[in-house]
Amino acid sequence: MLNLDAELAHPPLTIAATDMAHDTPLFPKELSWLSFNARVLQEVEDESVPIIERVRFLGIFSNNLDEFYRVRVADVRRLATFAKGSKKKEHFSALLASINEKVLRLQTRFSNAYVKVLRDLGRHHIHLINERQLTEKQRLYVESYFHNEVLPELEPFFIDDRDNMPLLNEASFYFGIYLELEDGSLRFAGLEIPTDTLPRFVAIPPREKRHERVYIVLDNVIRACLIDVFRRVLPIEKALAFTFKISRDAELELGEHVTQNIVDRVAKSLKKRKQAEPVRLVYDSTMPEVLLDMIKKKLNMGRYDSYTPGGRYHNSKDFMSFPADLKAHTYRAREPLPTLPDSANIFEWIDASDRLCYYPYHDFRVITKLLASAALDPKVREIRINLYRVAKNSRVVAALVNAVRNQKQVTAVVELQARFDEQANIHWSNELSDAGVDVIYGVPGLKVHCKLISIVREDGGRKSYYSHFGTGNFNESTARFYCDFSLLTADEKMGEDAFRVFDFIKQTHLQPGYQHLWVSPYSNRPNLLAAIDREIDAAVAGGRGEIFIKCNNLVDSELIERLYQASSAGVQVRIIVRSMCALLSQTRGLSDNIKVVSLVDKYLEHARVYVFHNGGDQQVLLSSADLMTRNLDHRVEVTFPLLDTRHRETVLAILELQWQDNQKARVLDANQSNTRIANQKSRKNVRAQDAIRQYLKKREV
Repeated sequence: MLNLDAELAHPPLTIAATDMAHDTPLFPKELSWLSFNARVLQEVEDESVPIIERVRFLGIFSNNLDEFYRVRVADVRRLATFAKGSKKKEHFSALLASINEKVLRLQTRFSNAYVKVLRDLGRHHIHLINERQLTEKQRLYVESYFHNEVLPELEPFFIDDRDNMPLLNEASFYFGIYLELEDGSLRFAGLEIPTDTLPRFVAIPPREKRHERVYIVLDNVIRACLIDVFRRVLPIEKALAFTFKISRDAELELGEHVTQNIVDRVAKSLKKRKQAEPVRLVYDSTMPEVLLDMIKKKLNMGRYDSYTPGGRYHNSKDFMSFPADLKAHTYRAREPLPTLPDSANIFEWIDASDRLCYYPYHDFRVITKLLASAALDPKVREIRINLYRVAKNSRVVAALVNAVRNQKQVTAVVELQARFDEQANIHWSNELSDAGVDVIYGVPGLKVHCKLISIVREDGGRKSYYSHFGTGNFNESTARFYCDFSLLTADEKMGEDAFRVFDFIKQTHLQPGYQHLWVSPYSNRPNLLAAIDREIDAAVAGGRGEIFIKCNNLVDSELIERLYQASSAGVQVRIIVRSMCALLSQTRGLSDNIKVVSLVDKYLEHARVYVFHNGGDQQVLLSSADLMTRNLDHRVEVTFPLLDTRHRETVLAILELQWQDNQKARVLDANQSNTRIANQKSRKNVRAQDAIRQYLKKREV
């Protein structure tokens, strides 16, 4: 085994490593999340990864870290601020300190990786240069671009003791500008880099070789003409620009006013979010201290806030959409595997057999075709659907609107509290409502996170259900790189269950019984615990107890405690977790029989699968719910069984391929040091995402 991330090693029972209520040994979930982002950074550092993928992972790492501070660090900061008692305050203060220490280490690695990525882009004749590297021809082009396109967008503001700092947009980044005037006096200014209206990466003429592509970032275009930003109205001797950005607390404050229109409440809360207190300041480490101190003072940041010195460039999340076409240097383009034959009637296709799709390997258009067909089919009476995150130009929404035009009864549950998608979901809810769709804005006190479609058809007076159960959102964009399962079925009992979930969402005082489904907030937790207990009982009785879990996050202390008990009883537990894992694996006397791995590769692993040996009659369940307290107790989530033997075999085979991965898998031991798996005994390298595609090519949907 090769340890590429030893500096993130963390003693298993240090700060915040136990659940304060239950004394369950846990790895701090916030530090576990940083361990996950370190796995993303490993992909940037790995020179065997195609260069455009490394560029993309640069952006993912940066975007992840922004959200981490807005959500998770903001939570810890709030707990530290309002904690009662010195012990709790010390607990959360120490956790904040540990987080900041880890982030600084990752930022150093990120800066080094950034330099190497730029070097390797150059080997592919793609150059990202700064304002000091411009040839005369390029400088003339940049100056012309600046005056014609950039300058009209710039509105600098002065930073001094007299005036308040303007409200800064956390989605943007800024220049802190150090000005020396001709009379020797100093002035400070700020400037928003207008990436909302102009591209971050500006293509400029090549230097000599015609086949090379050259880019300069917008911030360096401005640096090249910095004095002109002030329209020559100040006698400036010297001007220097240093980037900085802030992260604000992303928590929405909706209050308890259930009679107020929820759309209005979310919209007002989004406005408050823009004015929320900053929780982090990231800045160019070369910024003069006098300017940095002035910015800190104007932002009114406090003792629990985070300060992260970095390099010259910020908002590296923009690298997720780097403009250079590097298809020749990336993974071979792969079309999704066919699902529904072009000439097939989709309802007859589902009638013939339950259908299991696994995106992005299979074609997500099967979902849009299902809805588009339902909108036209004269036998369809009603469509019900959950919408959590949808694509920008959503064919799903278009199909629902068309269904109303064709006299179908359409109900859409739109979750307005889908974090960072709130504004988009307000837009979609208004569009759907205006079209005549019956829009339900979630459930008071609960987020609706399940992934259901219920279609009701009538033929000769007989009612039938066509249902979709899934692990991912109805989003054509993310389905191209998120790994998620979809089950399409005409099973009557499953259909009745799906229909009842929507009844519950409409009338939350109802607690309907379900024949096959586990539904949060009522039955997911007790059923998961009961399934674990069954494996414990089997192992204690001398039989075989096995559990195989795949999820995004495993942090719920009660479930972790039960898994520890299962390990102690002799149950063999395997876990594949993408992001946070608070469970301490392979710890003597606690989790000897629990092994945890994590996969980070070109697709984002998003599916949730729960498998129990069940006395030889394996129980295979797919779910919208992660193993987090919020998913089990504070959301509407659905876990569903695979009733078809073929589909159980397919999912189990996929899990085994992921478990055998020795290229992109990392062991999550008690220290979460991200040790890559390098199986020296095996002659065959297994990269799960490639192997799964080959496996599915041979399997019928």
